[in-house]
Amino acid sequence: MDWGNVTAEDLIDALREVDWSSPPRPLSEFFSRFTIPRSYVKWNSRIKCNLYYYRTNYFILIVLILGLGFLRRPLAILAAILTALSIAFLNDSFASTFSEKVTRTVRQFSPHLAAKMRPPFTPVIRGRPSAKRVIYICGRPRWVFVFIFSSVSFILWYVSCGLLTVLWALAIALLTTVLHASFRTPNLKARLNTFREEFRAVWRNYSEL
Repeated sequence: MDWGNVTAEDLIDALREVDWSSPPRPLSEFFSRFTIPRSYVKWNSRIKCNLYYYRTNYFILIVLILGLGFLRRPLAILAAILTALSIAFLNDSFASTFSEKVTRTVRQFSPHLAAKMRPPFTPVIRGRPSAKRVIYICGRPRWVFVFIFSSVSFILWYVSCGLLTVLWALAIALLTTVLHASFRTPNLKARLNTFREEFRAVWRNYSEL
């Protein structure tokens, strides 16, 4: 895959649709080999490849840095967790898995309530959905949960007086991520994983026809 031809919008769409349930890469691989990119084109291709391949590692890294910045502020830690969840809900796989697990847990106590948490039925015409796929969480559109979690987290940030601290922590976390993605040399395993993900995406689209 030529990552130089991948736009930022394509990368965001791929991160939104990819399965995030896979475990993070081992630390020995994550901190294996670092080199300086020889040109802007190689740097542009490298950072996109690493952001996609080490996505789980970067997500955990950002959450840990935010958590370390608020060890003495419990409300800020809760706000960081809610912020991380609101961002994670933007991923299709995470949102669907979260909804399924919550519904399954509720079903053990109240089957009637669990039935109401099912997503609405989407009719299919000639093998294709009649409308653009909408992700539901516990029977409600995804944006409802993203809005609620984001609003509550913002209020907690404000109450804990940690807005300035979170900005510094977030800046450090993002800078660390960009630096690692810029200097970590993509290995053969990352390239093979990319081709495997492409094949799965093509096969999934073919099977839906």
